[in-house]
Amino acid sequence: MTVHTSLPRRAVAELIGTAGLLVVVVGSGIQAAELSRDTGVALIANSLASAIGLGLIITLFGPLSGAHLNPVVTLTSWWARRTGGEGLGGWEALAYATAQTAGAIGGAVLAETMFGRFPGAFATQVRDGGHLLVGEVVATAGLVLVIQGLGRIGRAKLIPAAVAAYIAAAIWFTSSGSFANPAGTIGRSFSDSFTGIAPQSLPGFVAAQLLGGAVGLALAALLYGGARGARTDDSAAEAPVVVVPVAVTPVAAAPAVVDVVVDVPVEKEAGAESLSEAGAAQGTATSKASYETIG
Repeated sequence: MTVHTSLPRRAVAELIGTAGLLVVVVGSGIQAAELSRDTGVALIANSLASAIGLGLIITLFGPLSGAHLNPVVTLTSWWARRTGGEGLGGWEALAYATAQTAGAIGGAVLAETMFGRFPGAFATQVRDGGHLLVGEVVATAGLVLVIQGLGRIGRAKLIPAAVAAYIAAAIWFTSSGSFANPAGTIGRSFSDSFTGIAPQSLPGFVAAQLLGGAVGLALAALLYGGARGARTDDSAAEAPVVVVPVAVTPVAAAPAVVDVVVDVPVEKEAGAESLSEAGAAQGTATSKASYETIG
């Protein structure tokens, strides 16, 4: 459940959270490359650290801002609001995306500084080719589908673990290494390291990520229906009617009194005949309050 906080406070949470994510991704990449010359071993270390860090960051910052950490996720939230669901307004989305991008750049520079490298040096690792862009479309579409799907079936509490697991897998099964985050991609261009990406590769990757976000939204709508607010738990799917068989003390607006037939066995003791003749007992029926949805 997202705490109702001011937009500046939520933007700061997005900035710090995204910075923390880039520190984990870039820092673990630098460390892995220094400790092993085997690219496969380095990628294992980097993917595990990235997934664990991402899950922890989402768990920590989720109650404050939703822990989007990604402009594509923010845009899907904005789109959900435009289509009748719950999400961010236009100014909120802009503030989130700006904070995420600034945080990503700051996190990458901080990681470089921690390892005694020259901070702010642009990456030289060019990542181009149509197959890599297809990989980014697939990676981002899958990420959006995981988030939207879990939200629409009332399993939002599983999102931190599910997103972390998905990213760990997508780093391996996509040709691009699953950047799947425009802010993170821009941030990684400020690190000439194992996880870096040259600035000239940014336009293609960011465009592929935006396209992947649209594909993910379309798949979510196809599989789960239109956008709607996520429920807090599975029990929210059905709100049972609670029958209270006693009188309720009147308050500002007393509930209506209705006749409810109670079909229960009655022991034949003194006074049972009079109860039988009544044939029915009065009670009050009140419906359970609507569940609050997760933002």
